[in-house]
Order: sequence, then structure tokens, then C-alpha cells
Amino acid sequence: MAERIATVTELRPGYAGVDVDPDPDPVAVRCTAPDALSNLVAVLELAADGQLRCSAASRCPSVSAVKLIEDVLVAGDYYEGGEPIAAFAWPLLILTGGLAQLAGNRLELTPKGRAVLAGPGYPALGALWARWLRSVSTDELSRIEAIKGQRRPSTLTPAVGRRAAVAAALATLEPGGWTDIEELFGLLRAQWPPLVAARSLLALWRLYIADSYYGSLGHAGHRAWDIVEGRYALCVLLEYAATVGLIDVAYADPCGARDDYRGLWGADQYAYLSRYDGLVAVRVNRLGAAILHDPGALPGIGLPVPRRT
Repeated sequence: MAERIATVTELRPGYAGVDVDPDPDPVAVRCTAPDALSNLVAVLELAADGQLRCSAASRCPSVSAVKLIEDVLVAGDYYEGGEPIAAFAWPLLILTGGLAQLAGNRLELTPKGRAVLAGPGYPALGALWARWLRSVSTDELSRIEAIKGQRRPSTLTPAVGRRAAVAAALATLEPGGWTDIEELFGLLRAQWPPLVAARSLLALWRLYIADSYYGSLGHAGHRAWDIVEGRYALCVLLEYAATVGLIDVAYADPCGARDDYRGLWGADQYAYLSRYDGLVAVRVNRLGAAILHDPGALPGIGLPVPRRT
């Protein structure tokens, strides 16, 4: 669905009577559910044609595969001409969802993938989300490339537990209403179990920006959660939950969107710490409510049929 442009003040309550920037950064609002199934079909068609290459080691899509996917997404990727997000996620989603497999360095459809391509339906998106939540093949925190030291043993908690924490927080949101990202961060901290990425305080000291000693995130103090766990949550929300169609998203240019990392040693070289920094607010939509609360209702979801190429 085409994006519309709003302003930050339209999306964040509580600004009445308060002086605000008269020229705020524009915020794009994307309603993801109507396009999610069409995008899945388009990506499966590319895989069926043998056009998608992925690394056999990392399972990540090649630059050429990302470009092909960007070109077939109904509304394009989240940032036109920017770093890939949805186009990067789709190959990983169909791999972890069992709809495709690697044959050398090319994706090919599995029998399950061919069945979905022949008769696409919204239960396929619910199954894709469920399978991705349980996947152990990748860790989304690696997409926050500015945070170094992630591969050191006993540093990070299992990604499966972190995904479950984000999904649990989404399940507490009232469908149809916007939730500011800072409010969602509060939920992720307060819920049980909370979202935790570093195994311990010692493990947090192993993570760093730019320099392993001076740039250690152990120096970040109370800001460390927003930098590590918060960035992980932003990735899961924008790259996976929104791409599958669970949540609508409001997002701005990531440059300058968050300043929680400013002042840390070596961090000021970055215009933004992650490509997801511009995420402003999320809204669990009708498709997301069904996937999160009532998967049995998915066959009856009254959303558009997928576009076929």
C-alpha cells in the first residue's frame, strides 16, 4: 500500500499546548497487511525462477538478490535508495519458514513453498512468523553492525528467547492503536521475562563500538539497554514483524532520529547507529491480531488477494 506522509505530532499524543518543532521530520506511515501476501508470492516466484542467490554459510541474500526483491515489492522497501530491510528479510523468512531451501548458493522452492505459491493464503504468513520465531540459524542483532564483539562466546542470550520477548510485548498491545517506540521499550523492560541480549554485565563489557576498550558498552551505563536491546527490538519490529504484515509502522529518516548513543567513545562517527533508528511507532493491525491471538481466524481475513506477476 502506498505510504502517506504525516508529521511526528500526528502520531505522538500529548503535544497539545506544547511548543514543538514547526518543521518536524516527515514520518511515513506504512500499512503492511494488504501487501504482505503479494510480496510473499513475488519473492516465491523469484525463487521458483532460480533468481535468488544466498550465501551458503550465512544464508544471507546476495546484493543482486536484494535488488531483485526490492524491485518486486508492492511499495518497495522502507527507504527508497537506502539500506535494504524488507528485501533482506524475505529470503531469510522463506528459508526459515521451510518454503525454500538452498541448492548450492541458489534458493529453490520446497514442496511446501510450491503449495503456497499455487494457493497463497494468509495462514502462510502466520506459519512463516511462527517458524521464524523458533529459528536458530540467524541472530538479528548481527544486523546492528556498529555493535562489535557479538561473536565472542557466552556474550549473547539465544535469539529465540529475544524474539519471543518482542512477540510477547506485541501481544499485549491493543490492536488498531498506535504505540510509541519509547512506550514499547518500557513494556519490553518491564515484562517477564524482559528483553535481555547480553548474558551478564561482563558480557556487556565485551560489546563495543569502534574500540574494544574505550568503546566498550560497559561504559554506557543506563543507556546500554537502548543501544543493545532497543536496537535489537527495532530490527525485529521493522525487518520482520512489519515485513510479514503483523504491524503497521510509522518511520522517519534514521539520520539523527535517536541520540542515545551520542557521547560514547567512537560513536559520533555514525549518523545513525542502526538502519532501524527511524522507527517511531507501531500498530498491531487486523492480520497481526489474528496471528498473535487467533491463528484460526486467518483463513477468513478479508484482505486483498495477492498480486500475481
